[in-house]
Amino acid sequence: MWQDGFEMTVRIGNTYYEVRYQPVAAIAGAVVLGLGLLTMFYTVQAESQGIILRFGRYVKTVEPGLHFKLPFGVDQVAAVPVRRQLKQEFGFGTPGGTNPTQHGGRDEQEAERSMVTGDLNAATVEWIVQYRITEPQTYLFHFRDPEETLRDLSEAVMREVVGDRTVDEVITIGRQEIEIEALKRLQAVAGRYELGVSVDQVQLKNVNPPPPVQPSFNEVNQAQQEREKLVNVANGEYNKAVPRARGEAEEKISTAEGYAIKRINQAEGDALRFQALLTEYLKAPEVTRRRLHLETLGQVLPQLGPKIILDENAPQLLPLLQLHSGPQRP
Repeated sequence: MWQDGFEMTVRIGNTYYEVRYQPVAAIAGAVVLGLGLLTMFYTVQAESQGIILRFGRYVKTVEPGLHFKLPFGVDQVAAVPVRRQLKQEFGFGTPGGTNPTQHGGRDEQEAERSMVTGDLNAATVEWIVQYRITEPQTYLFHFRDPEETLRDLSEAVMREVVGDRTVDEVITIGRQEIEIEALKRLQAVAGRYELGVSVDQVQLKNVNPPPPVQPSFNEVNQAQQEREKLVNVANGEYNKAVPRARGEAEEKISTAEGYAIKRINQAEGDALRFQALLTEYLKAPEVTRRRLHLETLGQVLPQLGPKIILDENAPQLLPLLQLHSGPQRP
């Protein structure tokens, strides 16, 4: 036996060999081999792509799955989530966010949401930016910290867009226009800076006046809403009353026109009838006079009711009256 090892004699055929065994060296070799095997294999998740770096230099991009590389740190793998939509929040923070740069600290959030509008009023604006990594190699190597760069660009763009509008537009009617304009500008500046990302959406969240003036602003909004409500009610009454009055006027006009046409036609008919009678009268005056007399009596007498006509020489009236109104006996 010798120091730090063992020595033995081994016979192979007629020849004897001396074998020295060093356990520390064997264990070290086994550990190195095991570490090499462990660092040769890696897995890329389904939503990511793997960027292979050899001594810090880009080699290739691999797709999701199980892969192997050179061990002992010669090859390094950077997983980039290219198939997942990422989000950054400004002015607030969602607890449990998986993106390390999704939101900043409380002081940073307070600074982000405090803005000045175009009419020199203050407003608190909270918003989110949704984006995807489209060029992982550019995303990793073109900027030292692309996430923070994107945050700075998003804040600069939002302050510029808000600064071009009044506080009423920012808080009430101009939200959608602000989102569209901010998205367009952020996409343009991200492409110009070559961040390797595609900005999908800019969405405003809570937009309010500063807390000290918020009660007064709420009162103003309530007054405006009441005014709009009263205007809408008045317009509704107007829309009901005016068409009804117009309809009644048109109805009366139509009735008057119909009556005028009726009277004109009746007058024309009477004139034609008189002309026809005049023609017949000129042909036979006596016959026509008697006929007119009889026709007139035929129209007038039925409307007079029962009458008794006596001769002036009649001695008395009683025998001529029909006292019994019932049926006459045979």
